Amino acid sequence: MLSRSLGRLGGAAAAHPWRTIGAWLIALVALTALSAGFGGTPHDDYNVPGTQSQAGTEFLRTHFPQMSGADARVVVHDDHELDPAALEALRGRLAKMPSAGVVAPARRSSDGDTALIGVQYDIPVTDFQGTSAMDALRAAAAPLQREGVQVEFGGQVAENISAPSGTAEAVGIVAALLILVFALASVVAAGLPLVVAVAGLGIATAVIALLERATDISNTAPTVATMVGLGVGIDYALLLVARHVEGLRRGLTPRAAAAEANATAGASVVVAGLTVLVSLFGLKLATLPVYSSFGYATFAAVVAVMAAALTLVPALCGLAGHRVLPRKARKGRPERTPGTSLTARWAAAVGRRPVIAALASLVVLAGLAAPMLGMRTWPQDAGSQPTSNTTRLAYDLVSAEFGPGANGPLLLAVDTTAVPDVDGLVARLRAEPGVAAVAPPAVNGTAAVIVVEPTTGPQDEATTRLLDRLRGGVLPAGVLVTGLVAVFADISDRLADRLWIVVAFVVALSLLLLTVLFRAPVVAVKAAIMNLLSVAAAYGVMTAVFQTDAGARLVGLPHAVPVSSWVPILLFTVLFGLSMDYEVFLLGRVREDWLATGDAKGSVVRGLSATGRVISSAAAIMVAVFVGFALDPDVTVKMIGVGMAVAVFVDATLVRLVLVPATMALLGRANWWLPRWLDRLLPHVDVERPAASPAPVPAPVG
Repeated sequence: MLSRSLGRLGGAAAAHPWRTIGAWLIALVALTALSAGFGGTPHDDYNVPGTQSQAGTEFLRTHFPQMSGADARVVVHDDHELDPAALEALRGRLAKMPSAGVVAPARRSSDGDTALIGVQYDIPVTDFQGTSAMDALRAAAAPLQREGVQVEFGGQVAENISAPSGTAEAVGIVAALLILVFALASVVAAGLPLVVAVAGLGIATAVIALLERATDISNTAPTVATMVGLGVGIDYALLLVARHVEGLRRGLTPRAAAAEANATAGASVVVAGLTVLVSLFGLKLATLPVYSSFGYATFAAVVAVMAAALTLVPALCGLAGHRVLPRKARKGRPERTPGTSLTARWAAAVGRRPVIAALASLVVLAGLAAPMLGMRTWPQDAGSQPTSNTTRLAYDLVSAEFGPGANGPLLLAVDTTAVPDVDGLVARLRAEPGVAAVAPPAVNGTAAVIVVEPTTGPQDEATTRLLDRLRGGVLPAGVLVTGLVAVFADISDRLADRLWIVVAFVVALSLLLLTVLFRAPVVAVKAAIMNLLSVAAAYGVMTAVFQTDAGARLVGLPHAVPVSSWVPILLFTVLFGLSMDYEVFLLGRVREDWLATGDAKGSVVRGLSATGRVISSAAAIMVAVFVGFALDPDVTVKMIGVGMAVAVFVDATLVRLVLVPATMALLGRANWWLPRWLDRLLPHVDVERPAASPAPVPAPVG
């Protein structure tokens, strides 16, 4: 039985705290050493199997191997006309870099103060070690920079270098500590969840580095994994510490309280963690390698912090003894618990007018979700980055001096056996509306490549319309359109098509899991619907913030940007699992009371009263962590931080404090309806049901 096994684990950890802590330290040191010696570095894999852009890329790799690897763009700018000799010297230094080649002369602007040099590598960006490629680019540009000339970098190499500042993590940890002190009224108890979460993340970071050696892990994936791991790690530990403190207040010994907390709250932690992990499986259905990498990294983080919560919390609580109690409790003075009584009164008030409460909350949720109907998605590119980023500076210089389309040229891979008149094709392209320039074709036997520059930038909808028009009838059979813009357009289309498959998969698995755990299909369906409402509200707010100039400036962006194509599916899978955490925490207590009393309405009030303060504190911590990540300069991380913060806030207020008590009051005993045939099929799993007596606690040794 899950509860009994977890109780024994908690009792053993509390009885032998130094052994448990020592085991974690050994594991942390060993994995950190392994990751330092054998770990890899993150890389984005933008391969999109089964698309025209991918087929075009493979065609170029076969017929133009010099174009088969990564690319970089070096943009040189000065207040006066650039020295041709200095530019030629720079080209020479760039050509001497490992695996690099510069096949064309520097492109000069009309006034001569800006030059664009394209660097082509014969290996993909995933083969570079760490920042070696960027270091080589900076070294080549250093002589010019020492003379006061501005040199900025763009292209795949520059855009695939990510260096987290640590600001987001620091903001989240400080805010979490303040909330924990308020919630637990004890500095010792408040510090435990942070220690546990950081220990789990230390293990996860090492594991992710080892995964980077075995497979491609996106540059953004470790940051997202840290965001989720820090939030759920603190939440899981907080739930266990709060239940441990309850046991101490009832007179249990620290070891018995730790065993009981693991047997009850620990079961909810396992269920909540499994729900997050189940949701992450949905990322595989996106059929993009980069999404799988998000799943691998976040999976590792959740497993690590869950294991830390179930072992380190009882160990540290056992070691701390009664110091986890507030000072008043240790001195035997009565304590004020306004949060619990306030939550109970609120739940009772909602229960008296459930229809009004439910309708009011649904109206607010619909209003928050409405902007998502106008959501436009586009993968993150340099044009979305803050103006302090070198890739954004390079992007703006190119746009200003050479036209916005120069930042996103289309590459046409031409099979000359099917299209022998390549010059005629070039002439037709030059006459096409929306085309700014067409470079002379490069021919290699039976293959040719043509570079087409649009009049609009990569994020502009007009560029996507041009791409669709070219593919839809302008280009004859035997011509494939690839390049970054085509790849991004295919990514957006693929993710839009797969979103509903991922949603159906995650919802179905979560329904199955909750039905098995709570033996209440009505409760499971209701929980899924409410989580979908939370996600919809997050989508709406995210769209309103990032797709308007005023909203974008609030989060540190200079102008409105499309929602990153990576965000909707990733946000859904993670948020659906996180929202289920609070549902599991609350329903576990409600079901425990329902089984003991048979009072459908009263069990909701008592369950919400018992968990309200902990859930509100846990949600506040999660929101604080995610708001911290909304300060990250990376636009994708910023969007995920904003979306998650909104969803958790909505879930902990409108959903958990209004919709849940209102709908459960309306449904009454129907909440726990279970057909007899399903009752025979479902296994029995106890969640948040304490045993009649605490689990046996091993005797201390030494």
